[in-house]
Amino acid sequence: MKINWGTAIVIAFSLFISFILYFVIKVQSDSKYDNDLVVEEYYKHDAKFGDEMERIQNAQDLKSKPIITIVEEGVTIVFPTTLVPKNIKGKVSLYRPSNKKLDFEIPISLSDATTLLIPKKSLAGGRWDINMEWKYDGKLYLTKETIYIN
Repeated sequence: MKINWGTAIVIAFSLFISFILYFVIKVQSDSKYDNDLVVEEYYKHDAKFGDEMERIQNAQDLKSKPIITIVEEGVTIVFPTTLVPKNIKGKVSLYRPSNKKLDFEIPISLSDATTLLIPKKSLAGGRWDINMEWKYDGKLYLTKETIYIN
């Protein structure tokens, strides 16, 4: 049986399309290839971008800024000693870019110490994005950092 050029081209295109469709179906059905957005309501989040930039600028304008360090027990956030710990209110959001199911939030509730500890057992190894949203004396602040846990 002889195959002419036209038939060979149709067979080649059919095989190529089948190959591509196989990978599209595999990626869509396998949870290993989750492609969720980082922010659920992206456009609502984007509309508040100006407010977010103002809070980031407020944090940048501080003379002494909160310091995030990785220690044996986990991650510590040390607020400046010039601030009264009881007046700092807010939350720390930890985002895991590779797995949305590991994301969590911790409220900032300090009594007398200026240090907040995030236990190591709560943190899987790898990259974490930390967003600290906090309020002090009526002024809003936002600090964003990326850390890597071993």
